[in-house]
Amino acid sequence: MIRCIAIDDEPLALKQIASYIGKTPFLVLENQFESALQAISFLQDNEVDLMFVDINMPDLSGMDFVKSLTNPPKVIFTTAYSEYAIEGFRVDAIDYLLKPIGYNEFLKAAVKAKDRIQPKEGGNTEVHSNDKFLFIKSEYKILRINLADIKYIEGMREYLRIHLQTEKPIMALMSMKKMESFLSTDHFMRVHRSYIVNLDKISVVERNRIVFDKNIYIPISEQYKPKFQKYLDDNFLV
Repeated sequence: MIRCIAIDDEPLALKQIASYIGKTPFLVLENQFESALQAISFLQDNEVDLMFVDINMPDLSGMDFVKSLTNPPKVIFTTAYSEYAIEGFRVDAIDYLLKPIGYNEFLKAAVKAKDRIQPKEGGNTEVHSNDKFLFIKSEYKILRINLADIKYIEGMREYLRIHLQTEKPIMALMSMKKMESFLSTDHFMRVHRSYIVNLDKISVVERNRIVFDKNIYIPISEQYKPKFQKYLDDNFLV
């Protein structure tokens, strides 16, 4: 996980950045401040990897704050004024986000920071799994999911929707490929670019579709059909 702090003298802007950090799986918010002076005091006794820093602040600007640090963490500047961009990159800022900041822009900058801070990290920072359960970050919580409770997983661009047996679906920021690599092939199979199914939950297959609860149809695409057909053949009683 990448440890972060956020600094902004505008409470609403600070709340937004904190919210974005909270929903990004590989970031964790260590603290937030409404002034750079408060952050200096915190950094004297605490180490962080990344700072989201507003430039226009009273007493000490974000730019002067970063310049004052001997070994500053990586920084992403946030501001409503574009004229500071060049100066921001002179202090080796990872990115420069112009307010109002959308989550897509924030996420792109956060991914850049991850590549700089953890360039050799090949593992999945948001999922830790075994053959019985996994922990996953969803919104602002870390949730435990029993693998036996999963019916199927639906890919939705950058997100996954994990459909469970008895609870409402869980949304998580993650790729299908990453999730697939963590699931046991004895129990889970990808049957479509957008679907992974729990093989133990299948009760009906109809016209190249897996039927869940009589009204949920999971398509089996041509790409994955041979593998799924082999699974059926190996378990088919004539």
